[in-house]
Amino acid sequence: MREEVLSVGIDIGTSTTQLVFSKIGIENTASAFGVPRIKIVDKEIIYRSDIHFTPLLSQTEINSDEVRRIVEREYQRAHVQPGDVQTGAVIITGETARKQNARDVLQRLSGFAGDFVVATAGPDLESIISAKGAGIDKVSEEKGATVVNLDIGGGTTNLAVFHEGELVSTGCLDIGGRLIKIDPSSGKIIYIADKIKQLISERELHMKEGDTADIEQLRKVVIEMVSLLEQSVNLIHRTPFYQTIVTHHGIDDSIRPQYISFSGGVADYVYHPETNDVLAYGDIGILLGQAIRQSTLCEKIKLVQAVETIRATVVGAGTHTTEISGSTITYTEENFPMKNLPILKLTEEDESQGFAHLQDVLKEKLRWFILENEWQPVAIAIRGKKSPSFTEIQELSQALIGGMEALIKVDLPLVVIVEMDFAKVLGQTMHKQLQFSREVICIDSIRLENGDYIDIGKPLANGRVLPVIIKTLVFHS
Repeated sequence: MREEVLSVGIDIGTSTTQLVFSKIGIENTASAFGVPRIKIVDKEIIYRSDIHFTPLLSQTEINSDEVRRIVEREYQRAHVQPGDVQTGAVIITGETARKQNARDVLQRLSGFAGDFVVATAGPDLESIISAKGAGIDKVSEEKGATVVNLDIGGGTTNLAVFHEGELVSTGCLDIGGRLIKIDPSSGKIIYIADKIKQLISERELHMKEGDTADIEQLRKVVIEMVSLLEQSVNLIHRTPFYQTIVTHHGIDDSIRPQYISFSGGVADYVYHPETNDVLAYGDIGILLGQAIRQSTLCEKIKLVQAVETIRATVVGAGTHTTEISGSTITYTEENFPMKNLPILKLTEEDESQGFAHLQDVLKEKLRWFILENEWQPVAIAIRGKKSPSFTEIQELSQALIGGMEALIKVDLPLVVIVEMDFAKVLGQTMHKQLQFSREVICIDSIRLENGDYIDIGKPLANGRVLPVIIKTLVFHS
């Protein structure tokens, strides 16, 4: 039976705030005799909001009242009542996620839908969301190639690399279109971000706040910023200043992408660089896009068109499908429901290179979910081996515990979701190896992807199964 749900995506970024409303078609794709499997079968965007500059009270605080007013006005223009919306996502991205009241803003907006995925996307998670919103995971899969997406917004550039459809690396740099701002009425430079001031000083360029904007001087700064982007994808040697501009980490220095794409507000001027007024938005975004198009980024790597540019993140409007876990599961406490757990999916390559490698990869990838130096609860998803031996279960358990050491130290529950049918013995083994001192939840027969979130409900069928709500960010495909 087919059903349609109304979904909203709200993205509050460094530069812009925007909304998208979508109709999501869902359908049970299982046979009449099988366990129901609800899938998204199509998506139609029915309303795209205006693109608003994100309102700020200061460099460290979002104007939450004005953000809420923007959202309310767009609901009215779309002729949508909050009660009509069945699902959705509110994502705070880029520099805005670092503002001191970011979480308060999320909570104030969460009432605009019935069952939100409410998340503050740190730079790694934002890289994944924006790249999938741009459709790059599909391009990588179809071409059987390595593709890097650069999502260039107002304050940051988020990088995500996919190889044959699988995410392999992420990174983030403090490079964006609004790191230098110009007053349209006076033509004077009113803001230069601290790291760009350092770059200007190191390169002995001549520019400071209060100067009248000189296009040629701005181009010189922008060219230096583009050089750092070239370094970020390993086209040229990385200079010492590259480490200054990296926010957390860059992509792996062994990666050599075959294709490149761009999303975010600057991307439109990579794909369509012609314009009569390069300072039309009171910033360097257009100049940055034009310089990228003329650089080796688009000469030495094959350029592919993103299906979404400035709206890549917001098109990830949230929806959900319901799954029932397998009956071979472990949970050591009835601490349910658990809501909005982000998924960290290990690739089959991660799992195939041995348990020591899996432990190291898990430690590294878990860092994607650090926000403001705090660990978040995370569910680890693996495919697992069909019919593993007792020894393999023991070694997998040790690798997972070692990889999740950081979560254990801050007393977060260990949640593992396995596609194959051995969660009960794996969960019991983990609990025993932890000397029964930590909460362990291990469920199977559920398939997840990076970018998903889950809710785990109270046990059903006399405790034999758990209902799982999979909240999939709906990316263009």
